[in-house]
Amino acid sequence: MSSHPPIGHDQSLIRSAPGVPTIRNVNWGGLKTLYVKEVRRFFKVQLQTIWAPAMTTLLYLIIFTVALGGRSAVYIGGETVAFADFVAPGLIVMGMLNNAFANASFSLLVGKIQGTIVDYLMPPLSTAELLAALVGGAVTRAFLVGATVWLAMMLWPGVNVIPAHPLAVLWFGLLGSVFLALIGLLTSIWAEKFDHAAAVTNFVVAPLTLLSGTFYSVERLSPMFQAVSHANPFFYIISGFRYGFLGIADSPVALGSLVILAIDVVLGVTCYMLLKRGWRLKN
Repeated sequence: MSSHPPIGHDQSLIRSAPGVPTIRNVNWGGLKTLYVKEVRRFFKVQLQTIWAPAMTTLLYLIIFTVALGGRSAVYIGGETVAFADFVAPGLIVMGMLNNAFANASFSLLVGKIQGTIVDYLMPPLSTAELLAALVGGAVTRAFLVGATVWLAMMLWPGVNVIPAHPLAVLWFGLLGSVFLALIGLLTSIWAEKFDHAAAVTNFVVAPLTLLSGTFYSVERLSPMFQAVSHANPFFYIISGFRYGFLGIADSPVALGSLVILAIDVVLGVTCYMLLKRGWRLKN
């Protein structure tokens, strides 16, 4: 028998020979679909996932500025800065970090609990594409919350949140959001119930965020506590993000960038390996 197609047969309808993969390299369509799904998931309840965290973060600023009457100042990097201007960038990035973690820690966990984890594992997506879509959704939520808080603070009197270095704001916002998204994804892979994710939030993420110099300058601490603060990766995120607004920082900005970038790479590789193995996902 001839292996050629029948005369008059439209060869344009034949996409690939049997056994030859149709999707080569990157499945951009599948990657986009999963990313859009993750964004739509939190955007359908935007009052809870975007506006409520933004309002909570703004209330922190209002309480501190009203309580101190706008008279307090912070000494940082050899300069004196109004407390409201000092604390505002830290509050913005804190809101971004918390929501990046919350979004990523929910994605796979709810699938495991509801028995719909197959929706993530069965589609023709590589491990890298699955990882990129989940992290991308969490980073998107973080930036939406950060933008909402920033716009609200722009309207609040007595606070200057005009960035001195916009690229530094975007860069450290991205590094920090990816960092917490990867931690959230690791939590989502490891956890078996919502209590596990809540434990990581309450005993790891929240303490490290609050003790990272969000509300104070580490230069005022004793040498021992300064060393402890410099061992906290959240400190470098907040310090670099604050540098983007004020032009001054508690630590070398380049060093902080390299530290967080290196941690992001390690966490990314760890998440990739666990997803590829299907650890706690394919039971």
